[in-house]
Amino acid sequence: MSYFDLKIVTPAKSIDFESINYVRCPGLEGLFGIMSNHQKGIFALDIGEIKVDNKKSSSFYSTSGGYAEFKDNKLLLLLETVESKSEIDKMRAEAALKRANERLKSNEGDETRAKASLMRAQNRLKIISR
Repeated sequence: MSYFDLKIVTPAKSIDFESINYVRCPGLEGLFGIMSNHQKGIFALDIGEIKVDNKKSSSFYSTSGGYAEFKDNKLLLLLETVESKSEIDKMRAEAALKRANERLKSNEGDETRAKASLMRAQNRLKIISR
């Protein structure tokens, strides 16, 4: 089996992975996967779950979107945010979910922002449940 390298970069941190055999990302048009020797390209990412498979295990990350670039057998994820399961505060995510639902029900404020907040909170809670 062939492998590739993955680098995740956010404004706050950078994470490097080696010997990755598969990454699944949340694209704007749905989920897509990257494997070794994938065609080069740049992809827009949405709020969702990133799955990273290496030789031994899978890990899951929450993201609020960004871009992916694959070339020369290296995947670069430029993300607004990324959180692993251990970094997510469950109580904070549940509170954010409650606030977003209340904003949507009250029809106050920006509906688009409230929907995005709801999606981010739901995604964080999904990652925690893995």
